[in-house]
Amino acid sequence: MANNSVADLFAETQDTSLATPGMNRATIFFLITIVVGLSCGVAAFIFGHHNIYNNTREVPWGLLISTYAFWAITSTGLCIYAAISHLFGGTRMAIVSNRMVWMSIVCILGAFATIGVEIASPHRMLIYNIISPNPTSNIWWMGTLYGLAVGCMIVEFFGIVTGLARIAVILGTAGAVAEILANSCLGGVFATLPARPYWYGGQLPIYFLTSAFLSGAAAAVLFNFLAYKIRGAEMSEAVKNGVKSAGKAMILVLVLYTVATFWRLIMYYVGGSELGRIAAGALINGPLSINFWVFEVCVGIILPLLLIILSRLQNLGMMASAGLLILIGQFIARYDLVAGGLLVPEFIGWDNAPTYLGYVPSIFEIAVVIGSLSVVCFGFLIGERVFGKVFTQSEHH
Repeated sequence: MANNSVADLFAETQDTSLATPGMNRATIFFLITIVVGLSCGVAAFIFGHHNIYNNTREVPWGLLISTYAFWAITSTGLCIYAAISHLFGGTRMAIVSNRMVWMSIVCILGAFATIGVEIASPHRMLIYNIISPNPTSNIWWMGTLYGLAVGCMIVEFFGIVTGLARIAVILGTAGAVAEILANSCLGGVFATLPARPYWYGGQLPIYFLTSAFLSGAAAAVLFNFLAYKIRGAEMSEAVKNGVKSAGKAMILVLVLYTVATFWRLIMYYVGGSELGRIAAGALINGPLSINFWVFEVCVGIILPLLLIILSRLQNLGMMASAGLLILIGQFIARYDLVAGGLLVPEFIGWDNAPTYLGYVPSIFEIAVVIGSLSVVCFGFLIGERVFGKVFTQSEHH
């Protein structure tokens, strides 16, 4: 009886229009890519992380930490926008908030997949997080709060699917609060390290929250556009207005993020420490300068601004392209943030230490990143196929 009820529930939410050979092939492709990509990370447990990844004692964090931060921050942004729509109702983004809840869950799973093969003993993290909590640790709070947020969002989504609106609102709000606090603790992991002046200070938690609003808005525009693109269907006027509202948030936060980015760099040249100034120089004219000027500034800021202006918030294709470019820029920005803080030796000038340490991600690290991207793409397609009617409904739960 229970099985029949579950089957009936899924029958009511499935979008059978996506049960096509092309969609099946795409889903299988991303599933295979997940297995191959994350298997490269699993190999680190067999052959040793120090043999598989290019991290060293001097540069202990790299591409996988920045990828984890990117997906976690994007999840936070999506969760916040969805919670605002659920809590206050009547907003134009409310009609697309169900999809944002699902993609927030998917993005944090992409983050967990990445960090799960990056740390040497993930099982210990799960065990000792519970039996030996450390409330003075930012990392403990970050892991605990992200775990709480995922639990809240899963129950929230269950409430959305089953029509339990009150549960969805309460759990969605709790999940958003947990994500905001977890995002703040993620920034705090970097911001409380005085040995790394490029990170140290109170600005990173706020900077990460700004990034969350930007990435979340960009992802909302992109995923909603793709959802209708793969169906070959036209958006209703209400959905278009919801996407346009996300586009307005995207351009507003992009301006704020641009100001925050450049002030973060300028501050190192007007009284900042020497190590912080050298780290900032890695982005301006050092080993990370191409990443910064080409991908962070041009691809992630200038081109999206131009596309949004040219679209006049009417051309959804141009807005989605701007959202994709912003996400690419944000991914590189997370990498530059992590690498920028570590490439400068702590004791520069001693024993002929170089100005910048070397780090290039290994092929295994790149494969894991592709695997985490495939987790998000696979989750997106599965969500559209299994819960499509929940996302495309004309009225919001």
